[in-house]
Amino acid sequence: MDEDSRIAAVDDVPQDGSFLFTVRDGFDTSEAILVALADGVVAFENYCPHWTDVRLDKGSGATVREDELVCEKHGATFERGSGSCTFGPCEGAVLEEVETTVEDGAVYLTDDRYEFENQGSSGDHDLSSGSRIGFSGQ
Repeated sequence: MDEDSRIAAVDDVPQDGSFLFTVRDGFDTSEAILVALADGVVAFENYCPHWTDVRLDKGSGATVREDELVCEKHGATFERGSGSCTFGPCEGAVLEEVETTVEDGAVYLTDDRYEFENQGSSGDHDLSSGSRIGFSGQ
């Protein structure tokens, strides 16, 4: 595998959260998360299908409860392996998978849509915090 596409060691992906990384599509960057499975890892784009400006992992790992990813904003739950929403306002939706491969204990980005940018956040302003309603105070 190409070292430029190496995301992380499999052992770096927490069992009780996620591993945040950034990908590039041309001039645009976006975030994705690695999630540990019993037999490897899976990667998803880092947003809730209900509101795409809401990140599942805000830099400290996505919440995992009873083997499901949880959107902290809406309480939606997603199957860890498939990304299918099993409860919440986006029930029936599926997290967008990002293709990866595990080789020699490392995870590599193999999705033709993206280039690996860096581990961690994209550095973009997190739109998922605070109220969606603006108040001017006047």
